[in-house]
Amino acid sequence: MVTTAAKPVKPNIRQTRLLINNEWVDSSDGATFETLNPATGETIAKVAHATAKDVDAAVRVARRAVETGPWSRMDAAERGRLMYRLADRIEQEAGELALLESLNCGKTIRDSRGDVAGVVNTLRYYAGWADKIEGKTVPVRGSFLSYTLRQPVGVVGQIIPWNFPLLMLAWKWGPALACGNAIVMKTAEQTPLSAMRVAELAVEVGFPPGVINLLAGLGETTGHAMVTHPDIDKIAFTGHVDTAKIIQKNAANSLKRCTFELGGKSPNVIFADANMQQAVEGAFHAIYFHCGQCCTAGSRLFVENSIRQEFVERLAARAKERKIGDPMDEATEQGPQVSQEQLDKILGYVDAGQKHGAKLVLGGERVGPRGYFVSPTIFDNVTDEMSIATDEIFGPVVSVLPFNSFDEVVERANNTTYGLAAGVWTTNLDKAHLYAKKVKAGTIWVNTYHVVDTTTPFGGFKMSGQGRENGEAALDHYTEMKTVTIKLGT
Repeated sequence: MVTTAAKPVKPNIRQTRLLINNEWVDSSDGATFETLNPATGETIAKVAHATAKDVDAAVRVARRAVETGPWSRMDAAERGRLMYRLADRIEQEAGELALLESLNCGKTIRDSRGDVAGVVNTLRYYAGWADKIEGKTVPVRGSFLSYTLRQPVGVVGQIIPWNFPLLMLAWKWGPALACGNAIVMKTAEQTPLSAMRVAELAVEVGFPPGVINLLAGLGETTGHAMVTHPDIDKIAFTGHVDTAKIIQKNAANSLKRCTFELGGKSPNVIFADANMQQAVEGAFHAIYFHCGQCCTAGSRLFVENSIRQEFVERLAARAKERKIGDPMDEATEQGPQVSQEQLDKILGYVDAGQKHGAKLVLGGERVGPRGYFVSPTIFDNVTDEMSIATDEIFGPVVSVLPFNSFDEVVERANNTTYGLAAGVWTTNLDKAHLYAKKVKAGTIWVNTYHVVDTTTPFGGFKMSGQGRENGEAALDHYTEMKTVTIKLGT
């Protein structure tokens, strides 16, 4: 493990207030909260904390926008053109947006640039869909013409996480705007700054008032007010399964539809016939990408017993080379965890793993005197019932679990409440296809990992979520289907 030197790079913080009806306003009670730099633990800025009154104001203007405002009368092609313009402006501001993202969430500057490119691609992809959301004619008995319309759901509440602030914004704005909805979005309280800048750009390129409203605040206050608001038609949430359960219960009174993209404890399986070097690199990327703060992280690493010792040794050697430090430094490969809370949680699991009898091969410690850095961590001799093998740690901690046969590893891979993603490394084509068919997860990677494209549906089985984001599949969650039947003749 190598540490990199800090560099004094800081983007301009342009906005810290709430966007309601295309106006930046303070919270109704003047309350603010601090947003921190996870690389130092220092305060970046104070951000307006949205109250229930602010949520209600945002919902009212969103309702007006989607029902009677210019947005409701805008043709689909023009909606698409607006989205293209926003994508162009984000591309122009890519450098500063990447700096903001790294400053606020600790992501390395190289990863942040990749995320900004993903935002641009996502918005352009859905801009292309705006004028292609179609109904169909339906043959019915008798002298009738029946056809279907796909219309906006209405006002959609969107709650995004702190690990991919910009990318999750785009995943939710894209299909919602293409379908003609109005948005009330809550950023994660840890990472509001990059979303605020993108919202400024949306106003700048001409989105009508009320179409995009951006709020910052805590889940138990701002988020709760959104979920329980009777005039929000849909909630889209990315985050922890326990929060999703609360949302689903609180949304029941108004029967608003909900979609959830939740966590995972993804099995990444290495068969003895795999290309060893490729599999080591793949397993390394699967767990350590963005400090393990990824819902698809390959945190359950199943390795066939005959190659396990060599594989673990190679993985540990690779992890020792990891460059940890200031996320603004181009040489940095791993930045900090997002918060002190995450740091404490991860180190708590490291202690639990050792107490339960797993072998700590590497890491498991805090790095440096300030900021929230954790060294890459490898546990060997892990058994399925240990908490490090069952719980989503959301950090750079991988559990190596030995196995001996195909049927055994498939059964154990499925022995989890989650089902978001899974990986398999093998040169046997039959084995790869059988694994992909039998493992219960929304995404299966074969001889690769963490490949997610705007065009492909993304979501989970079981407690990893409901519904799908990305691709054409996401459009179904932002439209209502209406049937029209007309009598022909007298």
